[in-house]
Amino acid sequence: MSIFSGIYNILATPFDAEYAVDYASLRRLVRFQMRLGAQGLTILGVMGEAAKLTVDERKAVMDTVIETVAGAIPIVVGTSHQELATCIALSEAAFAAGADGVMIAPPPLEDKSDAAILALYQDIAAAIDGAIVVQDFPPVNNVIMSPAALAQIAEAIPNAQTLKLEDPPLMQKIDAIRARTDKYAIFGGLGGMFLLEELGRGAAGTMTGFAFTEILLAVYTAFQAGQRQAAAAIFDKYLPLIRYENQPQINLTIRKALLHRRGAIANPTPRPPFNPIDSGTQAELDWVLRRAGIAEPREKLAL
Repeated sequence: MSIFSGIYNILATPFDAEYAVDYASLRRLVRFQMRLGAQGLTILGVMGEAAKLTVDERKAVMDTVIETVAGAIPIVVGTSHQELATCIALSEAAFAAGADGVMIAPPPLEDKSDAAILALYQDIAAAIDGAIVVQDFPPVNNVIMSPAALAQIAEAIPNAQTLKLEDPPLMQKIDAIRARTDKYAIFGGLGGMFLLEELGRGAAGTMTGFAFTEILLAVYTAFQAGQRQAAAAIFDKYLPLIRYENQPQINLTIRKALLHRRGAIANPTPRPPFNPIDSGTQAELDWVLRRAGIAEPREKLAL
């Protein structure tokens, strides 16, 4: 069974005003997430803008984060790439640098059969030593992995027994996978919008970049302690904020705006191409924070 569980923050990648990677902000953001209590970090995911980085930038981001964390919490490195050889090389570099796992989604495939997907992960697993987090997020690659295909991966590949599941309906798919295998530690995502329900279906935690990690951690901690009503009360109180951040098209821009307000990064702008947010959205952020009772976003919330 996978060693991974809990609340993993999918780390944003900060850029400066000229859209170069801001490594000083990256270190600050890592320390910020650790202070909030993140139980692990997942870097270079979709919301980490990995697809906008060069291979050298990806390696530099990885090295910076791993050096800053210094073994305090587990790190999963996104190493997905359209070229299998590059994916394997990035994975090897991640483990050599000290990563605890790599997260890999299939590239766009002509053959999207269950057999082809299983063969892909078998090829990757044969080439690397270390834990693989299977990423199931069809918008990235237009590859839909059936519960049967995902179960086959876990049953056939001992080091691919952690799943990042973001293919709705999430809870039904968790049950469908669980009916076929008990080998996965399943993480949800989608901005944390379904964390409470995912935990209720047996998820091991979530991997998301939601800007208020401490809220998700409080929900998870209460739930794991058997305090389900308390977990639900925390989740329900902050659900408007979770929902607002996770708007399609502008979710990353909102997330970075919130991280900037929290003092975690110097510049809130994603690297192009991205969808900007307008003054009305900024005003709505003020409003939703007030409704959630968050007067000072820079402070760690007392939950």
